[in-house]
Amino acid sequence: MDLFSPYRLGTLALPNRVVMAPMTRSRAIGGLPNELMRAYYTQRASAGLIITEGVAPSPNGLGYARIPGIFSAEQTQAWRPLTDSVHAAGGRIFMQFMHVGRIAHAHNLPAGARVVGPSAVAADAKMWTDQEGLQPMPVPEAMSAADLTQAREEFVQAARNAVAAGFDGIELHGANGYLLEQFLHPHSNRRNDAYGGSVENRARFVVEVAQATAEAIGAERVGIRLSPYNTFNDLPAYDEVEAQYTTLARGLRGLLYVHVVANPHAGFGTTLKALRATYEGPVILNGGMDRERAQAALDAGQADLIAFARPFISNPDLVQRLQQGATLATPNPATFYTPGPEGYVDYPALAG
Repeated sequence: MDLFSPYRLGTLALPNRVVMAPMTRSRAIGGLPNELMRAYYTQRASAGLIITEGVAPSPNGLGYARIPGIFSAEQTQAWRPLTDSVHAAGGRIFMQFMHVGRIAHAHNLPAGARVVGPSAVAADAKMWTDQEGLQPMPVPEAMSAADLTQAREEFVQAARNAVAAGFDGIELHGANGYLLEQFLHPHSNRRNDAYGGSVENRARFVVEVAQATAEAIGAERVGIRLSPYNTFNDLPAYDEVEAQYTTLARGLRGLLYVHVVANPHAGFGTTLKALRATYEGPVILNGGMDRERAQAALDAGQADLIAFARPFISNPDLVQRLQQGATLATPNPATFYTPGPEGYVDYPALAG
């Protein structure tokens, strides 16, 4: 498998195996996609597949400052010029659904929204707010049975909205310490009902959301991102990681793909192998990739597609640069999350 060879992903014919990973960029003023975002994604349409930054499927999911949403008619309509532009440039684009759960602050939420999570356990971290700078994260409200039902329905409606907005599919964000991973992890999930306790119970809500969105828009349009051994967003190391993710993988069979974030933990390799064997479908691997590491992962059978993150920020023509062995431009971290075009749409492509 060559990194630049075509790949059939469900109904999508990808021209290469290079995926643009989802990356928060905080340019959505008022929670709406805009012309800057249209330009940004269109510039990167040569990727085999683009996965957008995390997009909130509900008001409760917004959490961070300047994050876009897909839960209103206005938002759905505002995404359409972006998907049309990417498709006109020859690209394929999925929307990532990021419900942040407890990783949130009230200043970043719309009126009436709540900070919620599997259990009332605050993250030991701070959140940036445009109003008051860094603020401690609050204790979330433990989600009731009604809250779980509502959240599932919000994911389903968001999936329908994404299709209506022209997206080729969606990716559920079950990684990096956000709501879906909060259910998987025993530190953030201390429930004593059917959604907590055992690895099977902790996987239940994630599987239900995956199945419900697949039923709504078709399993060939639904992927999921996972990060076994993740400790980001105050999720400490725990036992049972391999058991947790292989149990989850059984419930994810039939989805379009599983997108796995690589981790330096000694157990990651065996867990990835077990997850891949249990899931039995296409795997995208992400994490610190360059051309050599990407090709090595494909050659080793660890994945079918490779996702690149930061290199896509400063190299809109990353596929061409990788293919030619050209020098990659270095991104400026000071502009990763700032509003405006600087460090967003002003990185030049190669001449010709």
